[in-house]
Amino acid sequence: MTIALIAHDAKKELMVQFCIAYCGILSRYHLCATGTTGKVVGEATGLPIQKYFSGSQGGGEQIGAKIACNEVDVLLFFRDPNLRNPDQNDVTLLRLCDVHNVPMATNIATAEALIMALERGDLDWREIGTPAF
Repeated sequence: MTIALIAHDAKKELMVQFCIAYCGILSRYHLCATGTTGKVVGEATGLPIQKYFSGSQGGGEQIGAKIACNEVDVLLFFRDPNLRNPDQNDVTLLRLCDVHNVPMATNIATAEALIMALERGDLDWREIGTPAF
């Protein structure tokens, strides 16, 4: 299972603190991230993280491509709600998660809920396909 990490500049420290707090759980999964987020989280936690380009150089698009190819199972995207004009690439990531049924957290409260769901095994269906409701 792959978890992608992205954080706007104003939320990078929050992502670092989140990953420190849940390092034990995160260490059980393959992690990937945009370049700067991956660098700061990796340095703070020692977790192995596959790093793509920084967001400004297309890292979000690289993760978006992985989502579109069903190679990302969870996206933790700590967005800055105070940005006046959200980047179109950010909106595209949100849309891709909706289209491909990828659980996504855009704030720490939802990220904690997803991490606890992973810990309980509630997201195992992602490994075997969409559940039949």
